[in-house]
Amino acid sequence: MIYTNSDGGARGNPGPGAIGVIVRRDGQILRKYSGFVGESVTNNIAEYEGLIKALEIASEFTKDEVTCILDSELIVKQLLGEYKVRHPKLLELFLKVQRLQEKFKKIRYLHVSRWNKFQRIADELLNEELDNKGYRKYRYRR
Repeated sequence: MIYTNSDGGARGNPGPGAIGVIVRRDGQILRKYSGFVGESVTNNIAEYEGLIKALEIASEFTKDEVTCILDSELIVKQLLGEYKVRHPKLLELFLKVQRLQEKFKKIRYLHVSRWNKFQRIADELLNEELDNKGYRKYRYRR
């Protein structure tokens, strides 16, 4: 089975945002990815963008089962149908995730602490991306 850990963050909320993603199998990291997602995004938008990228990368490795791991309780509960998606931009991203889910036979979403060892790698990737774009003064340390 393929596992993804994705994270998104914005310095300033809204502010400059980035994502970090790792895709792994059996504890072995198959791919790491980081990317800048915009000058003025919220943490929740960045979290969805990270998940979208994670699903895109995971689809390169499997069409069967994928477990997506996030530290955003809001996003996980929205995807599980426990919370409604009210914000228009989040709804747009939520629907994009729904379309991407069709690439897999089975998909699971799990919420973990930001201190999970793989989640910390995704967090480091997004923070390095923001640092490299010159947004060091907004650095938020976890």
